[in-house]
Amino acid sequence: MFFRNLTLFRFPASQKFDDLDSGLDECQLKPVGPLELSSRGFISPFGRDAEALSHTLHDAMWLTMGGEDRLLPGSVVNDMLARKLAEIEQKEGRKPGGRTRKRIKDELITDLLPRAFIKPSRTDALIDRGHGIVVVDTSSRKTAENVVSEIRRALGSFPALPLNAEVAPRTILTGWVAGEPLPDGLSLGDECELRDPIDDGAVVKVQRMELQSDEIAKHLESGKQVTRLALNLDDHVSFVLGEDLVIRKFKLLEGAVDELESTDTDDMRAELDARFALMSGEVKRLFTVLEAALKLSKVES
Repeated sequence: MFFRNLTLFRFPASQKFDDLDSGLDECQLKPVGPLELSSRGFISPFGRDAEALSHTLHDAMWLTMGGEDRLLPGSVVNDMLARKLAEIEQKEGRKPGGRTRKRIKDELITDLLPRAFIKPSRTDALIDRGHGIVVVDTSSRKTAENVVSEIRRALGSFPALPLNAEVAPRTILTGWVAGEPLPDGLSLGDECELRDPIDDGAVVKVQRMELQSDEIAKHLESGKQVTRLALNLDDHVSFVLGEDLVIRKFKLLEGAVDELESTDTDDMRAELDARFALMSGEVKRLFTVLEAALKLSKVES
């Protein structure tokens, strides 16, 4: 298990997690009911058949929010509704009114839901107590906030907030592409997005290209600013950092994975544990670099 996208939140250093396990038990995933569209709750990071709802390694905790969603496409409901309405119009010689349409649609949904397929899902999260951050494996702010809300429900109180930079991230990213020195360990990748600062301005997306080139320089001279930038941390991690402070395309490189491959184990759980240890270590190291470079604000107690 390696996270692919990182949406981060910060919480106060005073936050306690003593009652987390009991809270997770109360907030376990329950099977979606026959008349429910979805259900959310915690499952074991090691799979739905495992018992432990959290896994802790030093200051890092691994949680997983599971989900079950009934797949009931709107097109199916609308098609059956149209047929029902056509039958009524043919039989009674008039078009059904709005209330009738709503009643029939509700009846159809009630009839179809219990027979709809159920799609399972999972979203992993890393809680780093040492740095006071929650890292959710998604690029969707809504999904990440839902996970944080579930953690808050389990703990009773969890004042976690999205990352906030004291300097505009696009200013920092633009400076790095323009030639300003990068923090130790960081180097430019081969991908970026540039935007005109005006509303509805031009957007240029560049991939597999030398970023400190004449072509990119001309875009910067015209006033465009970098809003997403591919970066590498040593030879261990590659990622794309956005001005929204979401880290996308997070990938461990050979320099990091070699450490994992040197571990000899045939135990699946032990391998997952080793992967979590490796990934959490790289995420912590990356956060430390970005915290200083972007002047990330802390959350007061």
